[in-house]
Amino acid sequence: MQQLMAQAQRMQAEMAKKQEQLAQQTVEASSGGGMVTAVVNGAHQLVDLKIAPEVVDPDDVEMLEDLVKAAVGEALAKSDAMVAQGMSAVTGGLNIPGMR
Repeated sequence: MQQLMAQAQRMQAEMAKKQEQLAQQTVEASSGGGMVTAVVNGAHQLVDLKIAPEVVDPDDVEMLEDLVKAAVGEALAKSDAMVAQGMSAVTGGLNIPGMR
């Protein structure tokens, strides 16, 4: 039983370390042919957003909003995949609730 507890503690420490590492990594996604680019880290934080000046049209704000949502949504999906892959390496593919 002690050996199992020690193994669980080691895995927990490895997972915390991996989460820290993943939080420092970023993924990038763009929309509108590169007119809007979003960068998200492994902690699912938007760390950068670039908008090309030519896409800013005061008469068509909805298009810009859609491009921003698309870029951020794709970047978050890529971040989820990156974190899932990174954590899978630590957990051996076990699906642990609450862990991304």
